[in-house]
Amino acid sequence: MLEVKDLEVYYGAIHAVKGISLKVDDGQIVTLIGSNGAGKSTTLHTISGLIKPKSGSISFDGQELVGVPAHDIVGRGLVQVPEGRHVFSNMSVMENLDMGAYLRNDKDGIARDKEKVFELFPRLFERKGQMAGTLSGGEQQMLAMGRALMSRPRVLLLDEPSMGLAPLLVKEIFSIIKTINDEGTTVLLVEQNANMALSIADHAYVLETGRIVLSGTAAELAASEAVRKAYLGG
Repeated sequence: MLEVKDLEVYYGAIHAVKGISLKVDDGQIVTLIGSNGAGKSTTLHTISGLIKPKSGSISFDGQELVGVPAHDIVGRGLVQVPEGRHVFSNMSVMENLDMGAYLRNDKDGIARDKEKVFELFPRLFERKGQMAGTLSGGEQQMLAMGRALMSRPRVLLLDEPSMGLAPLLVKEIFSIIKTINDEGTTVLLVEQNANMALSIADHAYVLETGRIVLSGTAAELAASEAVRKAYLGG
């Protein structure tokens, strides 16, 4: 469904992503794990069209995405939830969800999808008139995910969804990611919390300094001694 081949990305003189290749099949949760600065978020930004690679290809349903504007990539069904949430803080929860549906004009479908978002995130329903900037970090993460779902993604790109959240909230967010996937949305997940990421993923890639150093099923990587020592605290 989504295939990245030989991707090379630079920030000025810094070689951030060094020839990585990865695949995400329809219906899967695929995770990229690795320490800070490994190139995980850069990879997502490049897939989303926010960064232009120096070379390599990114294909979605067999169509090349390199050079396609970011808003057109969203229109094709590839939607990113950014690291740090980036909700529209001076707008209400409802207005943020409306922004997620900005490419759509099917009023009935939009209303139904809002109901679905509120089923997934009951707390957002309780706070639907509240300004997004006054929500807690966990609620803002839920809103960022809900906003992305309003554009009906076929692939959801999640960038560090657990960052800065209390352990109980992290469990809740990951449980919701699994539910979203079970309901038919493919997920590419960038995450520093390797334990949680591997617990819900089908396939995993380990990035180190811009290169993929290991890949396999999530179960294989969770059982790997090298991965356990480097990322799983043991």
